[in-house]
Amino acid sequence: MKKIITYGTFDLLHWGHIRLLERAKQLGDHLTVAISTDEFNLIKHKEAYHSYEHRKYILEAIKYVDEVIPENDWEQKVKDVDAHDIDIFVMGDDWKGKFDFLSEQCEVVYLDRTEGISTSMIKEDLMK
Repeated sequence: MKKIITYGTFDLLHWGHIRLLERAKQLGDHLTVAISTDEFNLIKHKEAYHSYEHRKYILEAIKYVDEVIPENDWEQKVKDVDAHDIDIFVMGDDWKGKFDFLSEQCEVVYLDRTEGISTSMIKEDLMK
């Protein structure tokens, strides 16, 4: 079984998120999604609209997602790859090169972002 992992806040879920999850799942058999906890978002100076528990609940309902785990800190990725026997680490291409250090443990894949949609765009549109 080929295992994939990806990370994110996944707040204000939109079709770009779903497309990323779909494409990540197509790379293997089991997709784990690590989502930033509310506490970790504070450290990152990010504020999610939905709580960790609500974001987790939403992601668990998506057919491409097999498991949802909390992301508590930046250093966790190395441990997660080992603990979950990950074969492929996936992130959006806006992070290209940032996680290449994981290539000693697993394959690292950067997927193209979906054009025309982002959480930032939604937030900006709502503020108009």
